[in-house]
Amino acid sequence: MKLTKDRIVDAGMAVFAEVGYQNLSMRQVADRLDAHAGSLYYHVRGKDELLALMADRVCRQAYDAGTEALAALPADASWQDRVEAQATALRLSIKEHPGGAQLLAESPGMLSAGALSLMERLLGTFVDAGLPAEHCGIAADTVLSHVTGFVLQEQNQPSSPPTVTAELYAELCERFPLVMGDLIPRISQDEKFTRSLRLLHTGFAALSQSIPPRRPVTPPNPA
Repeated sequence: MKLTKDRIVDAGMAVFAEVGYQNLSMRQVADRLDAHAGSLYYHVRGKDELLALMADRVCRQAYDAGTEALAALPADASWQDRVEAQATALRLSIKEHPGGAQLLAESPGMLSAGALSLMERLLGTFVDAGLPAEHCGIAADTVLSHVTGFVLQEQNQPSSPPTVTAELYAELCERFPLVMGDLIPRISQDEKFTRSLRLLHTGFAALSQSIPPRRPVTPPNPA
């Protein structure tokens, strides 16, 4: 089968799922394709570009998923609903790929149409919501960073909780009563994600209501 950039990215995603970010190599990708490593460089300049292309694919898939989620909302959906739909679609898209959050967080800097599309649409949502323009970039970046960080924690969770003795558990409860005790309710990851977004929404809404946008200072005309 003809070697193409898309096939190389497919193989890269498969190898990445098995060996992780640091251990991925162009030779492993070539072996997956039953090709010589040197032939990959006609299509992809090296590992850094391959990782960037893989991250871009995840972002494009998230953008498409976000488009579907937004289309499913009622016409009178609030801006908070629209932000939540995009953030949730991004989270689910990243989780489809083992190590996907690490891929987005650590892939080398490169102009990515997928990432730019996610940011552009989220910025537009905040602009349409009436958030002062000077704060829209921070708001959008905060949401995207929050989603990536949230999934990074999810994907780094051990498959089973650590085993502790009754004595150690009692000691931990005494030292860290809020973390270990019953005062703070235990909720699912899905519920935690939803609530965390709504906390961000509260801050964004307060920002748009209480902080007027700064007006540019016009320098005085020289006498």
